[in-house]
Amino acid sequence: MRLLPRSTAVPAALVLTLLPGAAAAAETPAASGTASGFTIADPRIRESSGLAASRIHPGVYWTHNDSDDGPYVYAVDSATGRTVARVTLTGTGTPRDVEAISLGPDGRLYVGDIGDNRDGTWDRVWIYRFQEPAELGDQTVRAEQFTVSYADGPRNAEALMVHPVTGRVYIASKNEQGGGLYEGPERLSADGRNVFRRIAEVPWVTDGAFSPDGTRLTLRGYFTARTYAWQGGRPDGAGERVDAPWQGQAESVTYTPDGRTLMFGAEGANSRVVAVPVAPAAGPSGPARPGSPQQPAAPGSGGPAGPGAQGAPAGQDSGSFAKGALVLAVGTAVVLAGKRLFRRRPKA
Repeated sequence: MRLLPRSTAVPAALVLTLLPGAAAAAETPAASGTASGFTIADPRIRESSGLAASRIHPGVYWTHNDSDDGPYVYAVDSATGRTVARVTLTGTGTPRDVEAISLGPDGRLYVGDIGDNRDGTWDRVWIYRFQEPAELGDQTVRAEQFTVSYADGPRNAEALMVHPVTGRVYIASKNEQGGGLYEGPERLSADGRNVFRRIAEVPWVTDGAFSPDGTRLTLRGYFTARTYAWQGGRPDGAGERVDAPWQGQAESVTYTPDGRTLMFGAEGANSRVVAVPVAPAAGPSGPARPGSPQQPAAPGSGGPAGPGAQGAPAGQDSGSFAKGALVLAVGTAVVLAGKRLFRRRPKA
């Protein structure tokens, strides 16, 4: 979902000026030795709002547009940035606000039509599921449709994650004051409504992804990203900061199939997907330590690495939480100020 019209998008330079330490982070040299980022070259993909790495087609990433596109999912080859398949979904009706995509352990893709442009007033949203195609190329597939509601009322959400071991589906809601992580039923039912229940508090989230082994959950927002240890079906602790890149309309994240790299995407024409290496785990049960963004040297490869995430749910030490709250508060204030300025502009 677009938070701001593109004409009022907050300039990266302004955010770097306001966020503590952001300018220094932007000047940090790029890391090396990880999967490479790429640029989505397809002019039809102007609002890439989700990413999922294929397990059967090396180097291929599934994505989709935000609202106002249609029942389409695209396969993009990271080696060239070109679309190698457009899948048209049938059996779903007209998608309303598609925001996320995730690949389950059953080899099926889950597409989250879970956005709410009315900010949490729709009483139901949907998940579409279909088998990842064995052969790439434009094709039409019939998808299963699941109706979703929340135990505590309607929510606006942009993040849907399928656990790679249990196959359970999770949704993270999006809210300026912080959202919730919702757990779906053990198995989705196509016959009735699937009620998702709140199990944890999370920051402002625009997408999320489980590591391939299911031991970590990474959540991102416009200004923040954190990786949490996943234990007992819940995120454990306050998580670790990820040095996510500054991407403006930051909308997506996924792990590479080997779990060594996080891929961060954004909306916009010719949008850049940035690779962020994941360092080895700190301990047997601890989460992997996120590294620094991998920025390609080619011209037009996207903006510099921006501020990492400091926002965190309750339970983080007070010093880190205060610093994180300040970063998120300043960033949110800039975004909201942009919205107000746009509303006040006289019509042409």
